[in-house]
Amino acid sequence: MQESSESGVSDLIEYFIISGMMMILIIITILAITPVAIYHPVDQLSEYAFIDIGNGVSTRIVDLYVIAPEEVGNITSKFDIPDDVVGREYEVAIESDENGDVVSVSYGNIRRVVPLAGIGETLGVRGNTTGHGLNVIQYNSTGWD
Repeated sequence: MQESSESGVSDLIEYFIISGMMMILIIITILAITPVAIYHPVDQLSEYAFIDIGNGVSTRIVDLYVIAPEEVGNITSKFDIPDDVVGREYEVAIESDENGDVVSVSYGNIRRVVPLAGIGETLGVRGNTTGHGLNVIQYNSTGWD
């Protein structure tokens, strides 16, 4: 009788040890998979959305340039871009780099750049915005001080 009671206790201890090891393995797997399964796809989606937003802003600036008066005149154009991308706010900036003026869309360390196709060389494009509310592009034929 002594033997069977000892084997029952050792089976229970073996069950607890194996269950504990499996729980630790599951916890480690969950902690390791979260960045790969969630954050990486979100970052990739953000990059593609930033390119689309940059293209949209660039197109609006080029469209305004096409209808800009050569004589004295002002144009103000309002447009809307998404408030956020995957729940993240972002910033849009018109910047100059070695290739000319560009539209830069960024959040944290994710940054995508879309060229302005030489428009900035003749108009002096500059500014920045976020996705909240309506955004404005202004043109003044006499320039801005």
